Amino acid sequence: RDHLQGPYARRVGAAAAALHFATMIQFFLLVSRQGKCRLSKWYAAYSEKEKRKMVREVSQLCLNRPQKLCNFLEWREYKLIYKRYASLFFITCVDKTDNELITLEVIHQFVEVLDRYFGNVCELDLIFNFHKAYYILDELLIAGEQQETSKKAVLKLITEQDAVCEEGTDKDMQ
Repeated sequence: RDHLQGPYARRVGAAAAALHFATMIQFFLLVSRQGKCRLSKWYAAYSEKEKRKMVREVSQLCLNRPQKLCNFLEWREYKLIYKRYASLFFITCVDKTDNELITLEVIHQFVEVLDRYFGNVCELDLIFNFHKAYYILDELLIAGEQQETSKKAVLKLITEQDAVCEEGTDKDMQ
């Protein structure tokens, strides 16, 4: 501590604060109204038993919550931030100090990219094309932090990936 004094310490402190501005998502879940988990992405290490217990617990908390209540709730040492779109709940778990509105924006951006890619996405699109949903999420988030904010850039990368996959399939057919 003693070596960080004066104006240098203020700059280092400001830089550290700016770096911490990014939201660290612990996990991202898509859950149907019936409580079935359609997608789960974990950015923190948990055992399979812990994951199952957490999914069940978090799903019940969000599904049983009245619609008129806020979409943020404290859970353990974290915050759950969720949004319902049609028959799916998009649920994230973040640190208590993270910004809820940024996390809601990340959820909304994911939904918008899914919507543009699938053309009015529905639960069946995610069931039969779950690998695409994971790929889209991986383009938006890396290690629980948002990496790409441009929907156009994400869609461009996904269409390029589709072209590479189709090219590989065409070569296999020959």
